[in-house]
Amino acid sequence: MTTAAKRLARESHLADVREIGAGFDVQKVRRDFPILRRRVGDRNLVYLDNAATSQKPQAVIDAISQYYELDNANIHRGVHFLSERATEEYEGARKKVQLFLNAADASEIIFVRGATEAINLVAQTHGRTNLRAGDEVLISAMEHHSNIVPWQILCEEKGARLRVVPISDSGELMLEEFGRLMGPRTKIVAITHVSNALGTIVPVQRIIEMAHRENIPVLVDGAQAVPHLKVDVQAVDSDFYVFSGHKVYGSTGIGVLYGKSALLNAMPPYQGGGDMISSVTFEKTTYNKLPYKFEAGTPHMAGAIGLGAAIEYVNGLGMDNIAAHEHKLLAYATETVSAIPGIRLIGTAKEKAGVLSFLLDSIHPHDIGTILDQEGIAIRTGHHCAQPVMQRFGIAATARASFALYNTREEVDALVEGIQKVREVFA
Repeated sequence: MTTAAKRLARESHLADVREIGAGFDVQKVRRDFPILRRRVGDRNLVYLDNAATSQKPQAVIDAISQYYELDNANIHRGVHFLSERATEEYEGARKKVQLFLNAADASEIIFVRGATEAINLVAQTHGRTNLRAGDEVLISAMEHHSNIVPWQILCEEKGARLRVVPISDSGELMLEEFGRLMGPRTKIVAITHVSNALGTIVPVQRIIEMAHRENIPVLVDGAQAVPHLKVDVQAVDSDFYVFSGHKVYGSTGIGVLYGKSALLNAMPPYQGGGDMISSVTFEKTTYNKLPYKFEAGTPHMAGAIGLGAAIEYVNGLGMDNIAAHEHKLLAYATETVSAIPGIRLIGTAKEKAGVLSFLLDSIHPHDIGTILDQEGIAIRTGHHCAQPVMQRFGIAATARASFALYNTREEVDALVEGIQKVREVFA
């Protein structure tokens, strides 16, 4: 196939995606994901582990493949055709992310390896610069380890204190306690947008408003939010917002740090090397402008381009359509799974997205997951990199089904049948 033909085919596929956006057709959507046709033994795959990573549509696979087949070259430094072409695609992906988050400028979008690296970057630059002994970092009790450990490291180094906002029995953030814990020593708030272990949607706009009244910056971990919710960083006035590409139908190894330009400009570089410099002598290095100051070395070009294609795909479907479909699916799953004798749901907040965590009698979650796997059903079992959440509910682990735009009611029914089989095995 010629270069022109490949590009025409991709444009045609994206046109089909945009047509779906006019009326969400989950069966048509499923045809865009090759892996969903895979068999697990003699069973059809039922993939309900989307909070760990999502599957990839053909448009993303094609975009990554096309880059390696047609445009592979290092970016920014070359004057030849392939380098210029790769640079154009890479920077085009940055622009797509900017529009996806409604950032004020593309220079506020930093490409990193994932949400984890983005949080570490902020902790080790903004945090290290602004935190002193006796200061405080405020997080919540429902954070992923990636939004706990970097702040612990920083607090230990600086002699600062990590403070934790508690959550209710339903898994909701206790806003009154947030207001009580926030004070003159609080230097940054770092909060999840959606809990990976509970599915709770956190009222981040309210939190940001409260923090900004005290001139406290806020980092929002959006890894579990961007696949399910429309995010507008200017509307919520977030200072930093992070997410991972592989959660939103892109590839692994690529992620995004959004930061307000004033904050990013004030932060020292996170890593040294190529592309983050303007000039280097043995006496002094002058750093590059945003966003390149934070992108040392050869970046994950294919990953960024694939993320751009994933964002195009999601935009084509329409985030409102996706959210409506997933909301109905989660409501159906909550109703049908909770009706099973012996089920205990962990995380029953009024506002949730995409996650159903549960226990079944005294059966270990790993046993639940193993038996479901024999039925072709993929879920996650364990503490979900959120051990403090498990401790809050007095448990070691949960079984977690997590949903995406391609999941169906029939797959929820298969999950229910699978859980019933688990009950029979352990009867």
